[in-house]
Amino acid sequence: MARVVQKFGGTSLADIEHIRRAAQRAVAEVKAGNEVAVVVSAMAGTTDQLVAWVDEIAGRDDSAEYDSVVSTGEQISAGLFALAVESLGVPARSWMGWQVPVATEGGHGRARIQKINAADVVGDMEKGTIPVLAGFQGIGPDRRVTTFGRGGSDTSAVALASALKADRCDIFTDVEGVFTADPRIVATARKLDRITYEEMLELASQGAKVLQTRSVALAMKHRVRLQVLSSFLDTPGTLVVGEEEIVEQEIVSGIAYSRDEAKITLLKVPDRPGVAAGIFGPLADADINVDMIVQNVSEDGSATDLTFTVTRNDFGRAQEVIEANKKSLNYQSLILDSQVAKVSVIGVGMRSHAGVAQRMFQTLSEKGINIQVISTSEIKVSVLIAEEYTELALRALHTAYGLDAA
Repeated sequence: MARVVQKFGGTSLADIEHIRRAAQRAVAEVKAGNEVAVVVSAMAGTTDQLVAWVDEIAGRDDSAEYDSVVSTGEQISAGLFALAVESLGVPARSWMGWQVPVATEGGHGRARIQKINAADVVGDMEKGTIPVLAGFQGIGPDRRVTTFGRGGSDTSAVALASALKADRCDIFTDVEGVFTADPRIVATARKLDRITYEEMLELASQGAKVLQTRSVALAMKHRVRLQVLSSFLDTPGTLVVGEEEIVEQEIVSGIAYSRDEAKITLLKVPDRPGVAAGIFGPLADADINVDMIVQNVSEDGSATDLTFTVTRNDFGRAQEVIEANKKSLNYQSLILDSQVAKVSVIGVGMRSHAGVAQRMFQTLSEKGINIQVISTSEIKVSVLIAEEYTELALRALHTAYGLDAA
């Protein structure tokens, strides 16, 4: 007997027929002799509607009430899913985050899980009942409902799997698994049978939408085996596992991209100690995350040009913050560009193979694509390019690294 957590996203629960089909997946696992717990997202489009209502009435100034409203989508899904399971002859019970409880620290809209008391959930499973948990939500120290941010049901599922010491956490979605690139752009992309936590974390953080970044980090920390698979096809998915479970590593496992990028360049900033803190400190105070950074010092060392990227949602605010501090920063001028994209080459095999970055740069050069910014990690090389070249870059790099399906 295995203990399995199944998580179903919004597209997998789009309507009543989809919910019935997902419930059949859970029941089949029980009939195979396994213990099963289910975590559900809100039905597709529900959270957007709830957010729109909040914005229409009062905006998001009251974060506690915002969480109270937007968490109800998952409550609806949990109740309907439990009813669908029972209609198939298997007992089920819906659980809200506060009932389990899923204890969090108090940050509304972005709460972090502190502990899951899973004893009652385990009791359900051991009796053959399927517990159906509303994802995305918990309860703070003030006994108010908290939420984990968009995509937080993935985090709920991984955290529950860790608390239950589950053998596996299955994430059901609208794709067949993790691909070497976005198959909507790269027709030759192929599904991976296995991928390491580290690679999946980089893919998720660099633009791949398959899994939420926090959920992958949590799975890596607690060694929760993940499987990403389709709700609509009865085919094996992709296992996300430790590096030791993959016998022979590919040099490059995938190509990711993000169009959610904007570039800001400050020209002729005085090159003195504290200049970077003077730029990035106010941005941090405004809760604006900075991604790629490059600095060029003038020939005489007296001034520097500093370029960095932010998300497009933060682009306008970042410009306002920089311009508000122009006097103290004493830069000559500001160059703004929101028509850029980030392309990343990812693979744990980079640790033991030279020339990965050189191949990327050469491939883009041959296609006439100019590189604006470069950043690297142990298993990733990212470049910033003009957005119009995104698809060309993805296809060229996919071929250059031998990732095309046979």
